Amino acid sequence: MQKILMALSGGVDSAVAAALLKEQGHDVSGAYIRTWMNEEMPLADCPAQQDIEDSRAVATHLGIDYEIVNFVNEYREHVVHYLVEGYRRGITPNPDIMCNREMKFGIFEKYAREQGFDAIATGHYVRKVPQSDGSYDLCEGLDPNKDQSYFLALLRQEQLAPAIFPIGELQKARVRELAEQFKLPNATKKDSQGICFLGDMNINRFLEYYIEDQPGKIVDPEGKVLGEHRGLHRYTMGQRRGIGVPSNTDNQFFVVVGFNLERNELVVAFDEANAPGLFTSEVEVSGLSFINKPVTETSQILAKPRYRDPAQSITYTPTGTDSAHVVFQEPQRALASGQVLALYHDDTLLGGGFYK
Repeated sequence: MQKILMALSGGVDSAVAAALLKEQGHDVSGAYIRTWMNEEMPLADCPAQQDIEDSRAVATHLGIDYEIVNFVNEYREHVVHYLVEGYRRGITPNPDIMCNREMKFGIFEKYAREQGFDAIATGHYVRKVPQSDGSYDLCEGLDPNKDQSYFLALLRQEQLAPAIFPIGELQKARVRELAEQFKLPNATKKDSQGICFLGDMNINRFLEYYIEDQPGKIVDPEGKVLGEHRGLHRYTMGQRRGIGVPSNTDNQFFVVVGFNLERNELVVAFDEANAPGLFTSEVEVSGLSFINKPVTETSQILAKPRYRDPAQSITYTPTGTDSAHVVFQEPQRALASGQVLALYHDDTLLGGGFYK
């Protein structure tokens, strides 16, 4: 039996995970990680209060201790600042990946140890697999439609060791069945969408509070002016909607293919296979982190360019202690600087790094 602090998000996945751990005889407590005070900047669609009520109801139903851990200041420092500054610098951050590395498996995990817990648990659809040398691998969840390994690509071995993932070997449909069997109060709650703390709120609405618009020109790859943008932070590579430049008479649509930060210009082209800058076969990756053993030699491995993308065959060549040159077997569309490339061997997550 272990003493486990379960991160209860208010959703059905973490609720079922907690119920399974209790059924297995563990000493389970629940904690809701508070990352946002709605009073700071009112978010009309902020789901936090409902999630708190739902997570508390689950803990009460299961008869486990419950607390709200307030990490608002830490979240602002490690995730919100990273998010805002990334967009300010013209890159596309991934706050969910950073939240996992810095908050759930960082500050929250440290808090649990200080409170005397043996382990933390989450509702992620991933599998932790022990190895003969005492280390652990992290593998994809068995439900391919729910696998969340991509979001844990920047975890380190010391963060994985005290973590438990009770539903990683289950299909989502089975999790829903278990929620009904356990009579959980949130059994029929819909899965959350969007950025971890914003819910369904549009990212541009959030960024308006932090980044002042700096209008500039929208140009094609030859420099022809096509219109005006409100601010480069409002756009990302591959974006088609909301650019503000209409399609032509042949019903060809424009897509974002680049940013000229020095000239504050948004570069767009028609959404075609030969659009300059839209597809790429080679990228540089930096800030690499590995789950278990690092890849230290040129290797043929797999990679997921973004969440929900199928794994791609790549040639991986280390270029430094935390950097590499990656060649995709097939060209990839709209890879954005600042996003994360997750590395795999079969279904085992090796690690990940940031597109430069």
